[in-house]
Amino acid sequence: MTIATVVKIKVKHPYIETRPGVCGGEPVIVNTRISVSLIVEMEMAGTCVDDMAAMYPHITHAQVYDALSYYYDHKEEIDLIIDENKEEIWIEKTKGKDWRK
Repeated sequence: MTIATVVKIKVKHPYIETRPGVCGGEPVIVNTRISVSLIVEMEMAGTCVDDMAAMYPHITHAQVYDALSYYYDHKEEIDLIIDENKEEIWIEKTKGKDWRK
């Protein structure tokens, strides 16, 4: 009988950064305001990486794939960001605000 040892390796994501004041501190593609959560939501909606790179010509395929890789390494965190940014949540959060009238 052998016991497997699980070693957690910290994966580096060279195309992903967080910057205070940019997208609320969410992880974004380096030097952009394109969030990992946006890339994930686009992918979930059926947008392929080629189309994402075409929509945002200042980012590369490698950056998009790194954003998706980051998501799978930080799935719980990004899923929470996506959930907190759903329209119905924001409608409830901003209920009664003057600018909503």
